[in-house]
Amino acid sequence: MRASLIQIAVDPDEPVNSRRRRAASLVREQRERHGADLVVLPELWPTGAFAYTSFVDEAEPLEGPTYEVMAEAAAGAGVWLHAGSIVERDPEGPLYNTSLVFSPDGELVRAYRKIHRFGFDTGEAVLMGAGEELVTVRAADLTFGLGTCYDLRFPELFRGLVDAGAQAFLVPAGWPARRRDHWTLLTRARAVENQAYVLACGTAGTHAGMEQAGHSIVVDPWGEVLAEAGPAEEVLTVELDPARVAKTREQFPALKDRRLR
Repeated sequence: MRASLIQIAVDPDEPVNSRRRRAASLVREQRERHGADLVVLPELWPTGAFAYTSFVDEAEPLEGPTYEVMAEAAAGAGVWLHAGSIVERDPEGPLYNTSLVFSPDGELVRAYRKIHRFGFDTGEAVLMGAGEELVTVRAADLTFGLGTCYDLRFPELFRGLVDAGAQAFLVPAGWPARRRDHWTLLTRARAVENQAYVLACGTAGTHAGMEQAGHSIVVDPWGEVLAEAGPAEEVLTVELDPARVAKTREQFPALKDRRLR
């Protein structure tokens, strides 16, 4: 499987509809130019992960404008598409930070509401509801577990995804530049301890005055970094080998020695 991570820049001067069209064009480009089977976008790229004051105004229903553009992009390119996340407006509840995964037919196959909300009783932590469901999706020959940004700091979530069959993790993020060292450390730790691929896609640019780390990264099941972006807008394309997960878990069967669950 060939995967492309699109580290899109979020510029507050770029209209949201323009950024949606640009993202869709980038999705199609990965298939046409790089032969990607899977494309991944970052967390809250339509609004900016730290643009809290815009969340209420920019919130959209699950099958809203971002859904429509991304479903068309996935179908047009014929790729599996993790379309990053949106501010979802639930008509019967609060806002959610919700990731969308589309099949190559443009069908929404899974949605994941972020479980761990960042902010320490401010921002996302008070503006959004918490998801409650661990979510996996089978794409081609790999089972992916879904997490979002701050979720990386909670290893029990990823162990739960491994118990649900995950061989790889898709983690869109809007990670701040001042904590970039943590980003690299945590992505590699989640890969090593779970013997799974980690595909972590961040944003470039500045959200509401918060400079973004960028540095999207792909880590293999042994913890080796296969590709890493810089701070600016960039695309990473890597090959994923399902056999690599099985081989790592067979040759170093640490998961079999778990005692606490």
